[in-house]
Amino acid sequence: MKTFVAVVETESFTAAGTRLDISKALVSKYVGTLEDHLGTRLLNRTTRRLSLTESGLAYYERCLQILADVDEAEQVAAQSAAIPRGTLKVAMPVSFGTVRIAPLLTEYMRRYPEVRLDIALADRRVDLIEDGYDLAIRVGNLPESGLIARKLATDRIVLCASPAYLKAHGVPHMPEELKQHACLNYSYSSSGDEWVFGTGKTRAAVHVDGPMRANNGDMLRLAALDGAGLIWQPHFIVVDDLKAGRLVELMKERSSTKLGIYAIYPSRKHLSAKVRTFVDYLAACMA
Repeated sequence: MKTFVAVVETESFTAAGTRLDISKALVSKYVGTLEDHLGTRLLNRTTRRLSLTESGLAYYERCLQILADVDEAEQVAAQSAAIPRGTLKVAMPVSFGTVRIAPLLTEYMRRYPEVRLDIALADRRVDLIEDGYDLAIRVGNLPESGLIARKLATDRIVLCASPAYLKAHGVPHMPEELKQHACLNYSYSSSGDEWVFGTGKTRAAVHVDGPMRANNGDMLRLAALDGAGLIWQPHFIVVDDLKAGRLVELMKERSSTKLGIYAIYPSRKHLSAKVRTFVDYLAACMA
């Protein structure tokens, strides 16, 4: 299995042999023996390149899981409990990472000194496998995927604006009135240019427009504070401004859109100790 995986990842029998420190002939023999054992071709071979067959792709994905399990089993056998160690690569949204996660990191690092955190702040959704992340924190609805999602907390969407904007342009009381207002939109919103209020029979989806859109919630918050328009953002981004009166929440009785906050990691039966402890720690802090 390790030889087959090496051939797929290097796209070469020769390179796989170099990685594993065995001959090209032995690599070819191992792959051929594997295909004979399974009774199916795993690789299409030409003089220029190698490519996976349909069976080969399915087998390769399972091999990755199995080999990861084997590695973890060997670690557990070598020590009474797996010790969290190594680099943990985590991706998370800019605003949520800065406001909610950052204050929690020092205590985690104190508890697990052998873990080195490598954190990427980006509002776009990264590909965990392709981009090489161990874990991602995501806010909002989750698309169908082959990943494991653990819910950490729930937040809600807030419609708000500055007192100065409301004084100049009036206070909207119904979702339909938003069409006459400057609405500052979030580029990565799953609902696009629609802001959704209520559920079931009371649900109202309003197409909004305005002078600005941005791919970061804090930039929209700053624009709203300057009186540029209304924003429809998660509560954690605007909570301090609402408490201080710098922003005013609107149509609170109609706004029921909830946001799940999730830890996302590759679908594996066994988590590494560094991923498991980090997710458990965040879940406990956000309970």
